[in-house]
Amino acid sequence: MERISDISVLNQSIEGARRQGLTVGLVPTMGFLHRGHLSLVKAARAACDFVVVSIFVNPTQFAPGEDLEDYPRNLQRDEALLQEEGVDVVFLPSVADMYPRGFNTLVKVGEEMTSKLCGKSRPTHFNGVTTVVAKLFNLVRPHKAFFGQKDAQQLSIIRRMVKDLNFNIEILSGPIVREEDGLALSSRNVYLSEEERRDARVLSQSLGVARAMVGEGILESRRIIHEMQSLVAGTPRARVDYIEIVDPETLEPLERIAGKALVALAVYVGKTRLIDNWLLEDQNVSDNV
Repeated sequence: MERISDISVLNQSIEGARRQGLTVGLVPTMGFLHRGHLSLVKAARAACDFVVVSIFVNPTQFAPGEDLEDYPRNLQRDEALLQEEGVDVVFLPSVADMYPRGFNTLVKVGEEMTSKLCGKSRPTHFNGVTTVVAKLFNLVRPHKAFFGQKDAQQLSIIRRMVKDLNFNIEILSGPIVREEDGLALSSRNVYLSEEERRDARVLSQSLGVARAMVGEGILESRRIIHEMQSLVAGTPRARVDYIEIVDPETLEPLERIAGKALVALAVYVGKTRLIDNWLLEDQNVSDNV
């Protein structure tokens, strides 16, 4: 596994792979890897000849007062895990390389997608995400890029950016990976106390309520959201940021589930903000909630 931090060295490595006719796959991460990240790496390894994993805690997607400085990091462990997965390159750019002096460009998807859901409480977040992902796409020039379904809004926004800007990249998603009790894996789970960790189960439990209601033929979004909110409200250390049911491509709210739908929520458990979702391909589909 090559450990590359210099952009010019990365360009040489990617160019060499492309000259050999290899399919290049990219898994962008902020590090502190868990089984969810590694499932994407495995998918990239299975689908591509040459796999690049980037580790970069991107400052532009953190607002003032968020956890940029405290975001968990363990680079030595991350590199060991990626070595075990047979990754070809781990790309470790510096902030100065990604955002050099005078940097003044923003890649922005329209507010009809970025101001909803997580964008309500994190209004600058997705501008930072799309800008850094666009830069990574230009640097790595992957044929395929892999993102997790847990960040469903991010996934939809990146797909829109790729389509609108004519990136010749296939965007592939991996399913949410969960603990045995249903909690979706997240690097921020380490912030939770023992009591908060128990209460955090309410996110997947409320999605289970939604799935049960849909299974019973209850398809009105208002009724489903009400029951989910009630469950979270009854959990001592949990507070709803949002619970919404939207079209998974446009993120427009749905009054009623008919066909594809995304049931998405963000909940504060103590001071930690967690997200989760359930993607329905149609009203009869269930998944791993």
